[in-house]
Formats: sequence, C-alpha cells, structure tokens
Amino acid sequence: MLRENKEEALIEKLEVVTVPSPSSKALPVPHYAVQSQLPVYEWPDVGSGEYDVGVVASFGRLLSEALILKFPYGILNVHPSCLPRWRGPAPIIHTVLHGDTVTGVTIMQIRPKRFDVGPILKQETLPVPPKSTAKELEAVLSRLGATMVQFSDIPQLSVYLLISVLKNLPESLNNGRQQPTEGATYAPKISSGTSCIKWEEQTSEQILRLYRAIGNTIPLQTLWMGYTVKLLDLIEVSCSILADLKLTGQTVIPGSVIYHKQSQMLLVYCKNGWIGVRSVMLKKILTATDFYNGYLHSWYQKNSQAQPSQCRFQTLRLPTKKQQGKKIVAVQQSLSS
Repeated sequence: MLRENKEEALIEKLEVVTVPSPSSKALPVPHYAVQSQLPVYEWPDVGSGEYDVGVVASFGRLLSEALILKFPYGILNVHPSCLPRWRGPAPIIHTVLHGDTVTGVTIMQIRPKRFDVGPILKQETLPVPPKSTAKELEAVLSRLGATMVQFSDIPQLSVYLLISVLKNLPESLNNGRQQPTEGATYAPKISSGTSCIKWEEQTSEQILRLYRAIGNTIPLQTLWMGYTVKLLDLIEVSCSILADLKLTGQTVIPGSVIYHKQSQMLLVYCKNGWIGVRSVMLKKILTATDFYNGYLHSWYQKNSQAQPSQCRFQTLRLPTKKQQGKKIVAVQQSLSS
C-alpha cells in the first residue's frame, strides 16, 4: 500500500509472495521477509489484502489478468536487461554469454499471461564491466534496480529506478512507452547441455564467456578418456606462455591438453586458440598439477610414442530428454517381459 503524502514514508503496507521452496532460508526474499516480520505467502496463494500496486522480480510465473486487476495500479516488473533485448528467465546469463557491452534495468508493466512485453516505465543503461561474471553483474544490476548507487568505475552513474517510479506512479504509468519490435531477443533457461564445451566449434573467447556466464552455477564439462571432467577455474592464456611452449604456428587438434609447469595450469586448445584451466573435478577436485601427476603424466608414460594431440579432451554428448525417455521405456519393457 502506497502513502499519498510524499513527505511520509513511501510504503505503508508490504507483504511478500514467493515461489515454493523447501526452506525460507533457501531464497533471500522470504528469508529477509521472515526476519523483518513481514507476512509471507507461497504461490499461488497471494493473500487477501487490498493493495495499490504489485512488484515482481525474477518471479518466473505467468500472472493472470484477474490477479493483475486486483491492483489499482497493476503489477510492475524489475527486469535486469534493456528490454526488448533479452526477454525471458535468464537475461543476465545471456548478456554475459553473448558478450554484450551494454546492459541495464527496466521497470515495466506486467501484461497477462506473457513475459516481459509490457510498456516500459523507466529504463537505465550502463556498460558491462569487462570480464564480469553473471553473478557479479547480477549484484550490480540488483543495486541499480532497487535504489540509488554510485559506481566508482562508472563516471557518476547515479540511478533511482523502482523507488522513483513508485514515488510518481500515476505519472509513470501515463508516460509508459510500448516496447519496440526491433531488437527483441529471448533469453531462455540454460540447460546442462550448454555446459558441454564443443572444442572444435567454440573459440577461446566463447568458452571463456560461457564460463563467466554459467560457471558459478553449472561447471563446464568435457570428456577425457571416457571420464566426465568438470572444469572449475578457467583463465585466459597470455602470449608469453604460448611463446614459452613454442605453440604459435603449430597445427594442433582442438581439445589437446598440455601442462605448463611454470604457471601450474593446463592449456587446452579450442577452435582458434588456447584456454587455461587451473582446477578440475574428476571424482574429486584436482589442481592442474594434481591432474597432470595423476592422469596426464601416467598416460604419456604408457604411450611414450603417442603424439600430444592423442591426449585430449573431447566434447561430452549428454542424452536428450527424448533419448532419456526411450531408455526408460526400454527398461520398463524389459522388466515387463
């Protein structure tokens, strides 16, 4: 409930609706609400109180027209992208994944049964910090979306989005602008298959962007001698390291793995260059040195005449949902027979 007197506190009454979770501590919003002694409801229960406006952020549920009409001023969405670019559930991940140099936050009106297509009430842009991860960018945008923040590395960027919209809500709604049709892109959820590196197809820049986009939540995966390996710490490889190994100008098969002793990291060749790997998970977490001592070195000892290109990572092919369904059917049929 909003206060009409702008001299008083903006919010008179506040309640929280959250998506189902095993524990209120698992998600920050309900955890904060419980700590602050705010009423908390679990979707689809939205309580029975009367309110002026609803606000959602990363809610991930389609809202009905009947629900929206319960709020005299409708429902607003705080979306972490410059709509219409990156509509959908994973805008920050796709911003990093596609190497966008500019991003932002959009305050928009919710439309029934559709995601991220309503009128834009306020939008602010900012440059994407170089080499930032999705997690780091999310922290920047969440502050940008909720309150005023000053960035020391971005010249005097002070913004006041959601609060400024709520303070002048009728005017903001009247001045809302429709989203343009040009430039609309979709940001779907990331599947586990996205984490499988395609050494022959992806460049070093694409792999590093993929790592920065999803590495915090879904480790990148590959295949080594029939074992699934998760790559935990990826970095760029400097020209001095490549010169040290005399690798420039040589023909190398994508996926080839070399251990660089001085930097204590694995060098892996992809479509157009090398990436560095400092740690992996193979049964347990291993440093690059551990992986070399336990696996690479012993492999070279057993295959002393082999070329380095034979010792390489290969693309991991995860079964699709359709293939998994066929396996389940096959098991059921064998059990019934």
